[in-house]
This record gives sequence, C-alpha cells and structure tokens, in this order.
Amino acid sequence: FLGVLLGGVGVAYAIVHLLPVELLINVNTGHGLAMVFSLLAAAITWNLGTWYFGIPASSSHTLIGSILGVGLANALINGIPLADGVNWQKAIDIGASLVFSPLAGFIVAGLVLIGLKWWRPQSKMHKTPDQRRKLDDKKHPPFWNRLVLVISAMAVSFVHGSNDGQKGIGLIMLVLIGIVPSQFVLDLTSTTYQIERTRDATLHLSQFYQRNSSTLGEYLAMGKAEKGDLPSSSACNPKQTEPTIDALLDRLKGVSDYHALPSESRIEVRRYLLCLDDTARKVGKLPDLGAREKSDLEKLRKDLTATTEYAPFWVILAVALALGIGTMVGWKRVVLTIGEKIGKQGMTYAQGMSAQITTACAIGLANVFSLPVSTTHILSSGVAGTMVANKSGLQGGTVRTILLAWVLTLPATVALSAALFWLASKALS
Repeated sequence: FLGVLLGGVGVAYAIVHLLPVELLINVNTGHGLAMVFSLLAAAITWNLGTWYFGIPASSSHTLIGSILGVGLANALINGIPLADGVNWQKAIDIGASLVFSPLAGFIVAGLVLIGLKWWRPQSKMHKTPDQRRKLDDKKHPPFWNRLVLVISAMAVSFVHGSNDGQKGIGLIMLVLIGIVPSQFVLDLTSTTYQIERTRDATLHLSQFYQRNSSTLGEYLAMGKAEKGDLPSSSACNPKQTEPTIDALLDRLKGVSDYHALPSESRIEVRRYLLCLDDTARKVGKLPDLGAREKSDLEKLRKDLTATTEYAPFWVILAVALALGIGTMVGWKRVVLTIGEKIGKQGMTYAQGMSAQITTACAIGLANVFSLPVSTTHILSSGVAGTMVANKSGLQGGTVRTILLAWVLTLPATVALSAALFWLASKALS
C-alpha cells in the first residue's frame, strides 16, 4: 500500500511509452479506447487464468505482452512497418530487465545463503520450521531471524507495491485520458512555475536545435517547414518540429493555469508536447550528436513532460487499495507454490531471508532506474537459488510449470491483445 503511494510514476510511464506515440496522441479517440480496453482485457484474462491454477505468472510480462500486441496489431492494420509499431528501444530495455532480474535473483540469493552458512554454520536459522518444532519444541523462529524475516518481507511488499502498482497507475491514466480527455490530458493542478518550466523547456529545445542546426538541420527540415505545418491527430513528424514549437509557445503564452485553456487546446498542447518529446528521443539516438548534447536533451525532455506524466492522488490511492486488497484475498495460491512446491525439502529461515533480501534489493534497484520487473519471478528464482545452494533439490514439475508460464506469457498475451484489438477495430470501421 505505502509502496504505491510513495513510488512515483516513473515505471508507470516507462510502460505507457512502449506504445508508439501515434497511439498515445490518439488515446481519446474510438481507436485509442479500443487499444486500451483490448490490452486490459488480455492482461486481466491471462492473470486470472494463471492465478486460478496457482501458477506464479508475471503481471509485468502479461502487461508488456498485451501492450506489444496492440502496438503490432495497429501497425498491421494501418500498413505501418512493424519496426515503427512499438517503441522497440524501450521494449528492449524493459525486456532485458525482465529476463536478467530473475537470473540475478537466482544467483545472488544462492550466494547470500552460502555466505550465511559460512558465517554461522551451526546457527538455528538453518533449520526449517518443522525441524525447530521437533528438535527445540518451539513454534516460532529465533527472535533475530524472525525480525529479519518480517522486515525483509515488509521491504518486498513495499518495493513490489512501488513497482507493480505503477503499472496499474499507467493503465488507469490511459483509460481516463481516453474517456475524459479534457480533464486528464494535462495536469490541471500544475502551478504557474510548472507551466513556465514547460514553456521554458520548449524555448530551450528550440535554441538547442538552432545551436546544432549543422547536425540536425536536414533531419528536422529546419527553415523549410511551413508555419501551419503541424502534427496531425494521427501522427508525429520530426520535420514539423519548428512549427510545432511555435504553436506550443503560442498556446502557452500568458497561461498560468491550465484551467484557462479550452478543452480542445489542452488536447492540442498534449499532442504537441508528446510529439516534441518523441522527436527529442529520436534526435538523442543520432550518432552525430555528442554525449553532452544528448545529456542536455534528456534534461529538456524531463521538463517537457513534467505536466503530462502525472497521476492524481486519488488514482494512486485507488491502485494502492486494489493491490492491497487483491493481495489479501488472492495470496494463498501463489504463496503456497513459491513457499512449499519449488524445493523438495522445506525452506529454512536462512533461505527465506536470503530470497526476500535479494528480491527487495533487486526491485528497489529497478525502481531507481524506472524499470518494470517481475516480483513473482525474482522471488521464485531467489527461492530456487537457495534450494540449489542448500542442495535441497528442486521439484521438477513445479519448476517446469513456472518456466512454461514464463515462456508462454509474452506470446500468449501478444496474440490475445492483438486479436481483441483487431476485432475491436473491425467493429469500429
């Protein structure tokens, strides 16, 4: 609960920006709403199915697969190259974090357990709860072990909320922008300073492009674009950058409160900001641009999106409550699988501590870099790593089921969301 409230929105918009900017600027249309509800339906269907069968599948893999599915389907439907159907650079970054974090969890948790066994080989923390009951006639773990288990479990819960909760926040914001665009395309609570910051970032972006015109002039068609040549409601074009900057500065001139902007102007401002941010992202990848210029560009991008990448407090609170209540209601199936069905023998207190500490650190690190990761896979991999390090053995059936869910989740949700989006698009056309 607290993890969601205090986690920010970095991961939320990392997920959202998997979608191509053309879909994001159209989210308030029928086509955009079909996209949002298709990916939601696919993600919910797969998550409920795996939960029902007690399979610890990853909601992160599920959500990312659903987003990739609608992005690819949109590209096929509209004749767009598949390379442009999804923000592939963002997808690769997120995919790498999802693949390598469980491997890191497996290795690090095993090493932590080996370290604990080397440090205190005769400690009671290396007993299972059953062994402690039989040998010591005590129900609870030793005090210090119990304290570490409780604190590390709280840490896992906190970082899990801050990472997984943000995914829900990002989706809800897409839905709200689609249904009530005038109220949510921009942060209407933005202060005069925040609006000035956005306006200044736009002006500085123009100056940045002018300074680097010898490198970027051709790519941005500097000095060639017509004044009224603005991004349409369906696409962004780097060659329209100069008129887009002029139009945005004109829209924000004298504005100190977004409430003063008419509804249509708010939608236009968001479209201009998203297109400028997308162009800046592409410019940052050009090989001729120096490292310092790329760093300056990243700072400008953060200021540009300061009033579009946000979430109202009530959305964050709703997601925190949903995640907390959902965990309290549905925890048992997955917990039993992770706690009792991965290893052939019971888990010792030291194994529990090793897996939980590793998971909390891994997810906390991912949060720092705004990368979505799978709590389920890191924790289950951590438990498996401690079982191997402890020479307890693994239950082949459970491990195969988890690996199968891991491998199948992405293609299954890609196919499901793509099919739903295709059907919805046909119904709307």
